[in-house]
Amino acid sequence: MEDVSKRLSLPMDIRLPPEFLQKLEMESPEISKPPSRMSRRASLSDIGFGKMETYDKMDKLGEGTYATVFKGRSKLTRNLVALKEIRLEHEEGAPCTAIREVSLLKNLKHANIVTLHDIIHTKCSLTLVFEYLDSDLKQYLDNCGNLMSMYNVKLLRGLSYCHRHKILHRDLKPQNLLINGKGELKLADFGLARAKSVPTKTYSNEVVTLWYRPPDVLLGSTEYSTPIDMWGVGCIHYEMVTGRPMFPGSTIKEELHLIFRLLGTPTEDSWPGISSNEEFKAYNFAQYRIQPLINHAPRQVNVPIGSLLGVVDYKWKTKIPVLPLSLEKPAQCLEVFNSHRPSHYHTRLKTKDS
Repeated sequence: MEDVSKRLSLPMDIRLPPEFLQKLEMESPEISKPPSRMSRRASLSDIGFGKMETYDKMDKLGEGTYATVFKGRSKLTRNLVALKEIRLEHEEGAPCTAIREVSLLKNLKHANIVTLHDIIHTKCSLTLVFEYLDSDLKQYLDNCGNLMSMYNVKLLRGLSYCHRHKILHRDLKPQNLLINGKGELKLADFGLARAKSVPTKTYSNEVVTLWYRPPDVLLGSTEYSTPIDMWGVGCIHYEMVTGRPMFPGSTIKEELHLIFRLLGTPTEDSWPGISSNEEFKAYNFAQYRIQPLINHAPRQVNVPIGSLLGVVDYKWKTKIPVLPLSLEKPAQCLEVFNSHRPSHYHTRLKTKDS
């Protein structure tokens, strides 16, 4: 059974159905010979993958425009899973967000990225089977107010992996960071994620939840890269250590107003080219001076709030981002630091030991 699990790249805790093992024994396949894609797909179907009856549906966890998420249990492993049931319209088929999420997550394997276990396609729905984590960062912050920034290290590790594989998440927010009692954190909901091309192409500016969307995208920019996610990291880090959102605007104008009131209204010196931006000119914002960030985070104690200024300011496109200093080990800090540096910085920074 162990040889079969390895041969088919199955989880080691899987309980293979007796009828499948019996069929395998009768066929007497050559264990050393790797299976073809077609035979592996047939074997997985025989085991129970791709079938709704393999999972027990339990409590409803949440519902959105296109999908409903249920808590479930796999009959193969007896482990809890999350069942994301996406409704299929007869004429439109599967939403593009679901297709995008599946195609990206199949190739993203990392401890800080949620695992996609299975895909079930029926006439009425497409169900994505994910590993189960019992909470998210938003629920934790609502219940506890704030938390230590150990989660920020895990967020950066997962995001660094995405960016190294040329994937932009484009929807970082506490609700999309799943956590559990073991202290694990995993990036989830890749429905808005995109594989970024080289050289940079233009993308949609209707991405990222409003509170975590950078000002250039709020002002209509469709040319962006990894800094779109790093702005969200800065906002989430602030929220972790203060217990409240950094820029909780209800409209694009209000969101920009909150950003400018804290970081100062941009000028040609702080943001070259801003004076020619038509949307910026149309809003006619008052002239604000930059405010000391520490004044807005009175509960901040040991984590330097100034470290946020590398990711939450107007020069993120032209400078090396200064990541939060909660990455206590230099090697960890520099790993993420180097992976997010702009392409025109060719020299990697090194620790004294490297």
